[in-house]
Formats: sequence, C-alpha cells, structure tokens
Amino acid sequence: MTPWLVPVILGVIVVAALVGWYPRRRGVRRTAVTWVANSEYVRSLKGYRRRMKMLRWGLALGASALALTAVASSALTARPVDRDIRSEQLATRDIVLCLDVSGSMIEFDTEIVEKFSTMVESFEGERIALSVWNNTSRMVFPLTDDYTLVQEQLDSAAVALDFDIDAFIYDQEDLERLEDFLAGTVSYSTSASSLVGDGLASCALAFDHADADRSRSIILVTDNLVMGEPVYTLPEAADLAAERDIAVHGLYASASDASSEEARAEYERVITSRGGLFYEADDPAAVEGIVESIAAQQAVELDADPEVVHTDRPDRWYGWLVAGLGLFLLVVWRLRA
Repeated sequence: MTPWLVPVILGVIVVAALVGWYPRRRGVRRTAVTWVANSEYVRSLKGYRRRMKMLRWGLALGASALALTAVASSALTARPVDRDIRSEQLATRDIVLCLDVSGSMIEFDTEIVEKFSTMVESFEGERIALSVWNNTSRMVFPLTDDYTLVQEQLDSAAVALDFDIDAFIYDQEDLERLEDFLAGTVSYSTSASSLVGDGLASCALAFDHADADRSRSIILVTDNLVMGEPVYTLPEAADLAAERDIAVHGLYASASDASSEEARAEYERVITSRGGLFYEADDPAAVEGIVESIAAQQAVELDADPEVVHTDRPDRWYGWLVAGLGLFLLVVWRLRA
C-alpha cells in the first residue's frame, strides 16, 4: 500500500469541495430572491418543520456517504495489500496418503478419507499428497502445503467413495462420480486387482527433492487381499521405501474371514518389522497415533532467506466504495423528489 496517497487524495477532495462552496466572484449575476409578505407563519407549520428536518438529515446522510466514498476511493487508489513474510525454515515433513480403492475397500474408504481430513487440520508446514491405486495407480494431488486444496480434494474424494458398490439400485450421478475418481486406477488389460506391493511402490516414488534432507512418511491403507501377480510384493515394496528412508505406517480395513486374517498378519508383520505403526482403520486412536509418530520425527530446517509476499486486497474497500456511492445517489434522488 502507498500510505502517503491517502492524505493527498483526501486533501484534493476537501479543496475541491471548498472551491465548490466558495461564494461566487463579483460580477457574476446572483439568483434573485423574492420576498413574500406575511409568510413567517409558514415556519411554524408541522409539514414545513417535518420537511426541513428531513432535509437536514438527508444532507447530513449524503455528506457522510460522500465522505465514505472519498475515503474508500483514496484507499483503493493507494492499493491496499497484505504483506506476508514466508520462510522456508518450516518442518520439512512429507506425507503421502496411499489408498487402496479396489472393490473390497470401497466401503471403508469414505471413513478413512474423512480421517485423513481430520489429520490435515493439525498440520503446519508439512506437505501432503494423495495416491489411489488398484492394479494401477493415480496421483490425486502431489505433495503440497496448500491445505485449502488438500481439504477440497479430500472432501471430494469422500463424497465420490461414499457408494454402495453391492447395491442393486443406485444413483447414476453417484456412479459417474465414483468412476471419475477411480479413473486411472484400473487397467482392463489384466484381471489383477488390489496389487498392494505395486501401490506402495508407486507411493514410495511420489516423493520429490530426493537429495534434500527431509522426513518422509507413507500412510498405507489396504486390506492386503491381492489378486494377480504384482511387480512388487508387499515386503519388496516396503524394502524399497526403507532404502529411501521412508517410514511406512499401516491402516488395515477388511471384512472378517479366513483369508483376511492371513493377509492382516502379513500386513502387520511387514509394517512393524520396519519400524512403522500398524492400526485397525476403525481404531479411534489410529489417526492420533500416526500423527504423533510423524510429529516426533526430527524436523529438518532448510536455510533460506525470508520471502516477502505482497497480495493486493482491493476487496476490503471496494464494498465500502459501492455502498457509499449508492447511498449518496439514493439520498440525492430522495431529496430531489
């Protein structure tokens, strides 16, 4: 903002107003006034007093509206801005949310995404990404600290995944929303499904700044029910993440049956043997536990000069300008009427 412009513009407005009200110069013909005898009683009439009162209030209101318009105009001319000082010396934790969206997981995914959304509310400076996968993977959004974008994307994901895949009757719009979200997670050239190792490997490759000293974590959500031959098995993908200094934490969600118990046991063993945390997805302490673990990791600060960011904010005065001008025109119109 240019502060010195405000008094200058206000001064110009005051001078212009004084020039307009200054008595006219000599030699200019004055308007003739016709005096009417015995008209003093008019001033005592109620109608006259009421109209004079309205006139005085109208003039006062009009002057106030004009002053508001002048102040708003001068402020806008001075270009109000927000000044933010941003530093790259923030906690450099990167987190990838790695979500299984195969058919057996759809019924659990909405609640899990909502847990992710709750987790984001506690972040300050961390970058977060969302990757979804079935037999292929899709990056919903890459690593970012734009939490408004993250919140919007997670809310959209929760709505899209809130679909009963086993229902005989469903809304066509809901189905299209789900299909749009799942686009890119299924290759129809193979009958494979829920390739957990490949999904985890793709998430491990989602981290940028490979040479930077950063804290990296993956939150893997799956039932570990693999159908088909993956490129990476779950242990191989976990080893790949460990080689890249990526901590992998597991959330498990599945209907109870014999095959799921075996899959759960392998999933827990792979995660915990490499230092990760393992939780049931419906455990109320799951999100809090993982967040605390991630927060406990050493935060590395990057050396960087502070950056001053200027953001134009005309919205703070534009409404006052419109309101003042509109009120002034309304008062003038009403007084003339």
